[in-house]
Amino acid sequence: METIDAGDDLVGDAMTVHFIGAGPGAADLITVRGQRLISSSPVCLYAGSLVPAELLESCPPDCRKVDTWPLTLDEIIAELASAHAAGQDVARLHSGDPSVFSAVAEQMRRLDEAGIPYDVTPGVPAFAAAAAALAREFTVPGVAQTVILTRTAERATAMPAGEDLTTLSASGSTMVLHLAVQRIDAVTAELIPAYGPDCPVAVVARASRPDEVVLRGTLGDIADQVTAAGIRRTAVIVVGPALTAAQFPDSHLYSAARCRD
Repeated sequence: METIDAGDDLVGDAMTVHFIGAGPGAADLITVRGQRLISSSPVCLYAGSLVPAELLESCPPDCRKVDTWPLTLDEIIAELASAHAAGQDVARLHSGDPSVFSAVAEQMRRLDEAGIPYDVTPGVPAFAAAAAALAREFTVPGVAQTVILTRTAERATAMPAGEDLTTLSASGSTMVLHLAVQRIDAVTAELIPAYGPDCPVAVVARASRPDEVVLRGTLGDIADQVTAAGIRRTAVIVVGPALTAAQFPDSHLYSAARCRD
């Protein structure tokens, strides 16, 4: 895998596939590096249903733009290989951040097999945008210091053993569920035994976008709110006491004791 040094030009001599985190939805929630790579790459592959159209305005005038939403993995790799054969850099845009639920691992595996170099530019993940919309920290001193990012197996690949919601919820940590809002009733039923029906919950749909929707409630009532709002996709579910915590100790980070050390 080719890496980028902060002092080097972003586009090297050899063709590179640039996996770029396009952020959660707002076009201005992209890194400076990501935007520069988009503006310098003659080919851009993006998921049209998730990546904001405004980002494509940064593409060069003669850029080849390919919406990957209707394509299979083989067809996507064929597009990347074609660009490689032509010696062209590719801006491969993924919503959120490539490190979580992005399906980049399978693309990287294919590129490794084909000997096509690539690099990764991080982006703002959906859970971070949700935290911003809620104006909450998910790791509150004395309340929750762990965040679990997970999903459910409905309409997706199977979850590994030991990663079911019943097992994961045993810690009582802040839990963020992606790709699960369409089965909110089943999700809440699985979480109530560990968290309790009064545990705070928030659902943030289309975080950071103009049509963002934020719902707040408990495990006992959030499902009805989601159904009433008609939310079926592009949403995260956040569960845990950190969402409403008010009485908690100050962190050590800014304590007088630390400053005296």
